[in-house]
Amino acid sequence: MTFAERMLKIDRRIIFLVIGLCTLLPLLYPVGLPIKISPEVQSVYDHIESLPEGSVFLLSFDFDPASKPELHPQSISLLRHAFRKNLRVVAMTLWVSGTGLAEQIITQVAKGMGKENGKDYVFLGWSPGNTAVIINMGQNLYQTFPTDYSGKATKDLPVLDGVQSLKDVTYMISLGAGNPGVEAWYVFGKDKYKFEMGGGCTGVMAPGLYPLLRSGQINGLIGGLRGAAEYEILVGEKGQAVAGMDAQSATHVAIVVLVMICNVFYFMLRRQKG
Repeated sequence: MTFAERMLKIDRRIIFLVIGLCTLLPLLYPVGLPIKISPEVQSVYDHIESLPEGSVFLLSFDFDPASKPELHPQSISLLRHAFRKNLRVVAMTLWVSGTGLAEQIITQVAKGMGKENGKDYVFLGWSPGNTAVIINMGQNLYQTFPTDYSGKATKDLPVLDGVQSLKDVTYMISLGAGNPGVEAWYVFGKDKYKFEMGGGCTGVMAPGLYPLLRSGQINGLIGGLRGAAEYEILVGEKGQAVAGMDAQSATHVAIVVLVMICNVFYFMLRRQKG
């Protein structure tokens, strides 16, 4: 058996091992490959950066653990940016299956940045009603969420001082993995109550939301893991998304190289056989 024949019949487990190493090593030791910042991600960052201290920032965690790899890094970077700007963060979710994850994220980030629950931020949790929750919040926030996730009366929270409804929200972002998500917040929220809005989504959803972006109905969009990595770079804290992009890039390079090598050996074998 010639060398070319042996290489073409290589044990597939070796290929799996190569792909596994190309994925694992960049996650453990990120190299921070250059990433170009897209205009839609830059727009979200610039708008939050322009907000004065004390502005009301509403962040809706409209995803569950199935979409955690893409939307978890987005939420962490957005929260760090908002807390760094001393915005009043109001967090919630329209997905009951994502309530625990959302509460864990905001508590972890707030603790790391020395922010106090009820004073600097509040997690409202989940309320039944799907898109009706958005409409009800536009009329009266306290009737929709009489208590926050921990059971405290929302009317008594300093972070909500002067906030009666969605009309008092300065900027809002929905991190959506489906419906309800970004589109629902635009149709039932921004279009009715006229607050400024951006969005975040999984990679497969991003193309469907570009019409909202191009028409100016949302002012920015963070799409998938790539968008999360871009935002991490903008806020100056490279994390899971940047490492994930390194792993993705290394895996793609490995696949391309393997395909090229296989083709070289294939044509070598054909030439030997005449």
